[in-house]
Amino acid sequence: MAVAVGSRTRDDETTEAILSSARAAVLDFGVRRTTLSDVARRAGVSRMTVYNRFGDLHALMRALMTLEFGTLLERVADEAGGEDARGRLVAALVLIARQLPTNPLFRKVRAAEPELLAPYVLERLGQTQRVGLELIERSIVDGQSEGSIRSGKVRALAAIVLLIEQSFVFSAATIPGATRNEMLTELEAALHGALAPPGSRR
Repeated sequence: MAVAVGSRTRDDETTEAILSSARAAVLDFGVRRTTLSDVARRAGVSRMTVYNRFGDLHALMRALMTLEFGTLLERVADEAGGEDARGRLVAALVLIARQLPTNPLFRKVRAAEPELLAPYVLERLGQTQRVGLELIERSIVDGQSEGSIRSGKVRALAAIVLLIEQSFVFSAATIPGATRNEMLTELEAALHGALAPPGSRR
C-alpha cells in the first residue's frame, strides 16, 4: 500500500527516482549498455523493485521515452500561441521540431543507437507518436469547426501532418546547404499549406 507523503506517495517518489536514474544511465552509457541493476543502484532501490514496477528494461525504456517526450509535447502545447487552431497547431509543431532534436535523451539515442528509433519510423507508432497524433486530430477538428483548417478526413490529415513533422525531426540534420532556421521557416509554410483552406492567405 502506498504511504502518503505530502501530496505525493513514496511509490510515486520511487517511480520518479527509477525513471530519473534510467535517464542518467542512458545519457552515460546508451540504452544497450544500461542494465536494471545499474538503474536500481542509482535510484537506491533493489533490482526487484525496478522489475516489479516495469517488468524489464524494454518496458522501462518505453516508459522513460514516453515521459520525456510526452512532457515536451505538453510543454510545447502550453507555450504555442496563434490566432486560430491552425496557427496554434503549426506553432506547436515548429516548436517541437526546434526543441526535440536538441533534447539530450533524443540526441543520445539518435547518435549512438539510431536503430532503436527505426521501428517507430518504419513499422509502428510509439506511445508518444500516438499522443501526438491525437493532439493533432483534436486541433484539426477545432480548426475545421472554426474554418481555419480545410475540410477532409481528420485521420488522413493528421497522419500527413505527423509524417511531415516526423520526417523533419529525424532527417533535417542530413540535408546540407540550408540552415536549421531556414528549414524551420519552410516547415511552417509546408504545414500551413497542408492545412489551410483553399484561397487562404494564411
